[in-house]
Amino acid sequence: MNLNEPFVITVSREIGSGGHTVGRVLAEKLNCRFCDKDLIRGLEEKFNLTAGAIEKLKGEKKNWLADFIQFITPMPSAKALDVDPKFDQEFRIDVTNDDIYNAETEILQELVQEGSCVITGRSGFHVFKNHPNHLHVFITASLPNRVERVMKKQGLKEESAVVLINQIDQARENYIKRHAGTSRYDARNYDLVINADGHTEEQIVDLIISYIK
Repeated sequence: MNLNEPFVITVSREIGSGGHTVGRVLAEKLNCRFCDKDLIRGLEEKFNLTAGAIEKLKGEKKNWLADFIQFITPMPSAKALDVDPKFDQEFRIDVTNDDIYNAETEILQELVQEGSCVITGRSGFHVFKNHPNHLHVFITASLPNRVERVMKKQGLKEESAVVLINQIDQARENYIKRHAGTSRYDARNYDLVINADGHTEEQIVDLIISYIK
């Protein structure tokens, strides 16, 4: 991957691995846009965009993304890294239908055309598998460390944290299998797989940047 040309980095992750934060910090250090589910949903809600609406706008040759670029923060800031855990999308079960998936895919593809970005989740490794300048990363961690992180961030007891992890793991696996036709645990989908155990998010980001260079 060449940092001197427009690039896309996708970060897939297990809940409790810190992968969502890794994506945000990575985008900040690379001075590029950060895209996650909340950003995409915000676009859909603000502009009432669906896959059909996007196709109509594209057919009319309208640059529907221009307003959106003004709507979002072009580059992530340090303040954006301090997210109230109860609003952290890492801990929400992912449920979406085909129409929403198609709209999200269209939005991501348009965003990438606007410039380099880091994308967490959203089947990014599949959507951009043929991008000429990409890096696909998967962040994993041992179950005890994942449970500890979820307990701390969500204020849950161990039993509840394990239940939440299992639910989200299964939901995300079903999502990937449905829309990408593969397992998110298949290492062949990624260029780099990182075990987060014993590492801070900053250290993982530095490792990714070192790998790129």
